[in-house]
Amino acid sequence: MKQIENWLDFDKAHVWHPYSAIGADLPVYPVVSAEGVRIKLANGQELIDGMSSWWCAIHGYNHPEMNRALESQLKSMAHVMFGGLTHRPAVALAEELVKLTPEPLQSVFFSDSGSVSVEVAMKMAIQYWDARKQSSKQHFLTIRKGYHGDTFGAMSVCDPEAGMHSLFSDVLAKQLFVDAPESLFGEPCSAEEIAPMEQMLEKEHRQIAAVIMEPIVQGTGRMRFYSADYLRQVRVLCDQYGVLLILDEIATGFGRTGRLFACEYAGISPDIMCVGKALTGGYLTLAATLTTRRISETINRGEPGLFMHGPTFMANPLACAAGVANLQLLLDSPWQQRINWIEQQLWNGLEPCRDFPQVTDVRVLGAIGVVEMKQPVDMKSIQPQFVEAGVWVRPFGRLVYLMPPYVITDDELKTLTNAVTEVVSR
Repeated sequence: MKQIENWLDFDKAHVWHPYSAIGADLPVYPVVSAEGVRIKLANGQELIDGMSSWWCAIHGYNHPEMNRALESQLKSMAHVMFGGLTHRPAVALAEELVKLTPEPLQSVFFSDSGSVSVEVAMKMAIQYWDARKQSSKQHFLTIRKGYHGDTFGAMSVCDPEAGMHSLFSDVLAKQLFVDAPESLFGEPCSAEEIAPMEQMLEKEHRQIAAVIMEPIVQGTGRMRFYSADYLRQVRVLCDQYGVLLILDEIATGFGRTGRLFACEYAGISPDIMCVGKALTGGYLTLAATLTTRRISETINRGEPGLFMHGPTFMANPLACAAGVANLQLLLDSPWQQRINWIEQQLWNGLEPCRDFPQVTDVRVLGAIGVVEMKQPVDMKSIQPQFVEAGVWVRPFGRLVYLMPPYVITDDELKTLTNAVTEVVSR
């Protein structure tokens, strides 16, 4: 135990955690192992993971099939540069992604993280228009309350006021924003509601390279589930005004919402799609940006005749092998029935929170359950309460939410929802 205390002291003195400060007066819990949907702490306590490690560990931890895939890949190579070389895991993963995503998406670019996949998508859009001799199309249009990552291009299309990046507003590229739709998932979108998007496109389409959006679910932007009809109409407007559509499926991809990709609810396909998070089942960091042949071939014909991006660890063989195994596990499982079951259990377990005076709303879509509070939660007090209840739930802002692994059992999910209801009630 003394050894653990020593490295915890070093962690507090030297290690930055996400959205935190070095030495912050917030609890940090030492993890020694994880298996199934349980995270084991150094003191022997086990926590049921309600977050899928920020939405990526969809098959849980220490899965034997995933482990075998990585062990097998290690015997041949852990990494090789992708410039001028290729390997079977990358080709196999690209083949699966082309097969699973909407049909027009045929070209795959691998990167290291979701934020970088958004950067890649934005660069693709700009290079595409430059190759078409429309170099004025350098800006992006999006809806407020969105989140696309923490790198500079991605930050520029996050919510400019209510988002997390207002500190950097003076140095970010200036993009175009319209209000997010108020119509909820399952509701139609009125002409009045789509009008701001149409007016902005009509006025500014000559400078807009693409509209970029999170389809159906605005993740870090309050976990809002908006109208599929709105997304459908945005696709029509992009075609009408000659603007590309980028969909950020990093959080929603691979079944999380009840469809393999959230854009399926609107029956549309984007020109460019970003995927990440659950792509490798939480084993290794990997993301991909997919686009159409029309866009990739246009970029190839323009100057300088190639796409200007090249991450050092692009298409890392270990990560790609994990991705192939992860997608095989998903497709071989009754994932749709599992997500439908999780959705129903989340409704049953979280609905009692609606009666609490401190709660604004309870909403569920697929394997996403959200309790929205009237005031921001106090992380210093709420996190230990969840740990004491034997669960790992990581709220932010006014949101207490669950995104459990797809392999969670009935009893484990009931423990999660009971813990949320109990802690929120206080």
